[in-house]
Amino acid sequence: MNYSHYDLKQRQRGDTVEVTLAGNAANVFLVDSSNFSAYKAGRRYTYHGGHAKRSPVHLTVPRSGHWHLIVDLGGHRGTVKHSVRILPGPLKTLSDAPLSTVPSLIQGGAEADASDDVREFDVFISHASEDKDKVVRPLAMALQGAGLKVWYDEFELKIGDSLRRKIDKGLAKSRFGVVVLSKAFLSKGWTNYELDGIITRAISGEQVVLPIWHEITKQEVIDYSPSLADKLARSTANYTVDEIAAEIVEVIRT
Repeated sequence: MNYSHYDLKQRQRGDTVEVTLAGNAANVFLVDSSNFSAYKAGRRYTYHGGHAKRSPVHLTVPRSGHWHLIVDLGGHRGTVKHSVRILPGPLKTLSDAPLSTVPSLIQGGAEADASDDVREFDVFISHASEDKDKVVRPLAMALQGAGLKVWYDEFELKIGDSLRRKIDKGLAKSRFGVVVLSKAFLSKGWTNYELDGIITRAISGEQVVLPIWHEITKQEVIDYSPSLADKLARSTANYTVDEIAAEIVEVIRT
């Protein structure tokens, strides 16, 4: 089998591999070590990428580990020259403006509510428990580490607490409502209860809402709530948790 191989070594989830091609179209894809062995042996293998007709090609590393890049012509005749470089972290969409430049996300000024002075929390995080490890806990820790007061269940709930009462208090006394939307979130009752409270307060101007999309498509959000799909959001497919946290911190401190 005629192919070109780049050993990318250990890569982090979200790293972007940029491949520049000159000549014929080619198959450009990532494989982990076990699938690279299967590819070389002519067995079935799983890959990330496809047939590239334009250059450059950007491939996102789907999970941390040892990765290989393959460039081949898929059995066709011709030649293709290529070069590879690693762009740390996911590429952002060019149309995404910093959150701190979006007027609807900024509270304060002449219209600031006097109740801001007695709010106990900067951020309320609404989420499904299935998303704690990958997104929610790292986000909450990053926000808290930056000096924000964060309502997050692991920080606030204690044995014997009334769940509904604590949630209601957190909602009422938070300036910013972060909603981590995922397939698990959309299927749960408690998350819908929290979301209703956040949206109600956002409509009245008492709270700012920022959805974070995690492993969910825009169509799934539209099917769940068309109005929510129209709100400015950040996706974990395009931003790291640390990048999202940094933007939230900047907005709240503006």
